[in-house]
Amino acid sequence: MRIIVSLALLWLASTAFAQTVQLATVYEDEDVSDYLVSEKLDGIRAIWDGHQLSTRQGHPINAPDWFTAGWPKVWLDGELWAGRGRFNHVQRTVLDQQPNSAQWQAIHYMVFDAPNLKQTFEQRAINYHDLIAATDSATLKPVLQQRLPNSDALYAMLDQVVAQGGEGLMLHHREALLKGGRSDALLKLKPYQDAEAKVIGHASGKGKYQGMLGALLVELANGRQFKIGTGFSDAERAEPPKVGEYITFRYQGLTATGLPRFASYVRVRKGPFQFREPES
Repeated sequence: MRIIVSLALLWLASTAFAQTVQLATVYEDEDVSDYLVSEKLDGIRAIWDGHQLSTRQGHPINAPDWFTAGWPKVWLDGELWAGRGRFNHVQRTVLDQQPNSAQWQAIHYMVFDAPNLKQTFEQRAINYHDLIAATDSATLKPVLQQRLPNSDALYAMLDQVVAQGGEGLMLHHREALLKGGRSDALLKLKPYQDAEAKVIGHASGKGKYQGMLGALLVELANGRQFKIGTGFSDAERAEPPKVGEYITFRYQGLTATGLPRFASYVRVRKGPFQFREPES
């Protein structure tokens, strides 16, 4: 049954509310039936405060006026997304100070929450679907939330999403109220983990990579250093990320000494973002 959101529950975002952005922890065999599951979109997290789009750190996003025209005057949380495998397009477009309308044409704002301190996530999911259905915006889309019976169904969905080029899954606890910061009410499940590091040096390649990059020397936010030697194309080895730039890398858990295991380069991470530490 569709729930009509009363005007009394719709408010403009405040500075205090901006601090209630939720961050995910890693899925570790929790009871799947307690959660609503959706695809993890590989885009840029964005907050709509009823007037302005911004990153979750509060930096304004300069979207064209037509992109946000007709959006509801309420707080929304979502992902700027251009489709699977198109993160670089989103990053390049969203970080421009002067918006390129042609590039923005390929992007949608995929809403996965309409924060309300008094409602469970399941109620909020119904609300954001209703809010978006009431608009005629072509750029605003709701993220589908599904109930799954067990972990077998969860991993079957993960396999399907990954096979189609997706990144993974997100699990929102159905009965959880909104709470800022990292929370077990929001979980992520991927076939690999990822994090960021700062490039602090280059190691020269050998053999077929003679005269090119062999590995990046990188540093985590905690000061730990290690090398990443895989995941690069030949073009990236010829022109590697510069010292001082930040990169995203994939890995599979941590070693006994706490460093990322099987670390592999993904891409340069530009613009303001929150440094993510590797998780076990």
